[in-house]
Amino acid sequence: MQPATLTEPQTSANRPSEPRMYRVVAERIQELIAQQGIAPGERLPAERELAASLRVSRASLREALIALELGAVVEVRGGSGVYVCESGTSPATVPEAGPGPFEVLSARSMIETEVAAMAAKNATATAVTAIRAALLEMERSHEDRSSNEQADRNFHLAIARASGNTALVGVVDYLWRQRSSLWHRLKEHYRTEELRKTTLVDHRAIYDAIAGSDPVAARSAMRVHLQRVTRTLAGGA
Repeated sequence: MQPATLTEPQTSANRPSEPRMYRVVAERIQELIAQQGIAPGERLPAERELAASLRVSRASLREALIALELGAVVEVRGGSGVYVCESGTSPATVPEAGPGPFEVLSARSMIETEVAAMAAKNATATAVTAIRAALLEMERSHEDRSSNEQADRNFHLAIARASGNTALVGVVDYLWRQRSSLWHRLKEHYRTEELRKTTLVDHRAIYDAIAGSDPVAARSAMRVHLQRVTRTLAGGA
């Protein structure tokens, strides 16, 4: 009798990775373009109709459309719709752009709400001053989007440092570094001026809760902020 053949156990190193949802949805959109014969220059169905047809959320649809735009398959025109590019009717590989923006926002919501609560418990006077400095810089740089984004990052990292847990500082920094080309293009198309203004209000509420040593309020304020960002970028989905 032949000895049994041992099968190498799958590990994180050799296990096939699951395709990211935005790539799956993007491929389905490409199939729809081909099946319906949507020609270059023609508009895709409206978002709600397309999401219902594909049975996906608006968030997943928007990520997929941005991935296709990065791959020059479609063009997203604010206030007008999504149009097929000249090369959009040819099969194209959807670019890998790292974690989807809504994956990152979901992770941030899980982690940064508790980080804010810890900061409210543990923040020293120096740490509170650092959070306030980042908040004021964000308010000052409101019209300068590049500087404003850096101040936004500094605000969230200052909160992580105020938690007193250096491992969490690394986690928050890592999540911010996952803001890929997909994230930036999504924000470019769908972030509203109202969101930019309410972000300042949200940050002030987070700061006030931490400065007031109120973990419950800090946790709630951070959750409200990240849910607002998610809701706006997802089109209310």
